[in-house]
Amino acid sequence: MSPLITAAELRAASGVVVLDATWNLMGPPGREAYDAGHVPGAYFVDLDTDLAGPPGEGGRHPLPSASVVTELVRRTGISGESVVVVYDAANSMAAARARFVLRYFGVADVRVLDGGFEAWKAAGGEVSTALPADAQGDFEAVPGSLRVLDADGAAGIASGGVLLDARAPERFAGEVEPMDKVAGHIPGAVNAPTTGNVSADGHFLPAEELRERFAALGADGSQPVGAYCGSGVTAAHEALALEIAGVDAPVYVGSWSEWITDPSRPVATGKD
Repeated sequence: MSPLITAAELRAASGVVVLDATWNLMGPPGREAYDAGHVPGAYFVDLDTDLAGPPGEGGRHPLPSASVVTELVRRTGISGESVVVVYDAANSMAAARARFVLRYFGVADVRVLDGGFEAWKAAGGEVSTALPADAQGDFEAVPGSLRVLDADGAAGIASGGVLLDARAPERFAGEVEPMDKVAGHIPGAVNAPTTGNVSADGHFLPAEELRERFAALGADGSQPVGAYCGSGVTAAHEALALEIAGVDAPVYVGSWSEWITDPSRPVATGKD
């Protein structure tokens, strides 16, 4: 089953739960874009409050608690049998995070709208400003349905496999760091910016192209692969692209923002 769904497939589907995860790291708030227009019936989910816990020692976007996710899935009517479609108004970074969180907490069938909201509109999909009524579901979120990495696990893959750093090259190299207090990367990691996973219109590259991209970096599935980024958001996008390519890659959820909370952990700089 593909982790993606096309706009045409979503238009023809019935009975799916649609979530709008539009989010902008530097603003404006995603809720403003949602209120201006969204897929009819879509519920808004906030990355900072619904899909992450409070920032701290676990990084800038640690996993939310099971109770927070339980509240989310119940108000949106998600059940164990639901088909859930998530999208955002950019290139699916936030949507990939939403899929990752929901699947981690036990929602089995979650798909990302390929190309996001722009693809929906380009396919002739209707746009609504109406707010769907809260549902009253009974799903209980239980953590652990996906394997994730902690700092030790990420370091292990960096030394004995392929740990992909999904950030921009200049952040990987430690040349700039706009978000975190320390610049650089986990020693042994390989830079694979998430912008290389999608085309200019926000659609994911075909599976074969993604396989070629990751294989060139050593991530062909023949050895352990993992993904991290600044705070665990774009790493979910990297893991999704790897899944499309047929490569399993757990996410280091705390990512760089959690790695640097321990001054004893090593830091590398430079492009290698």
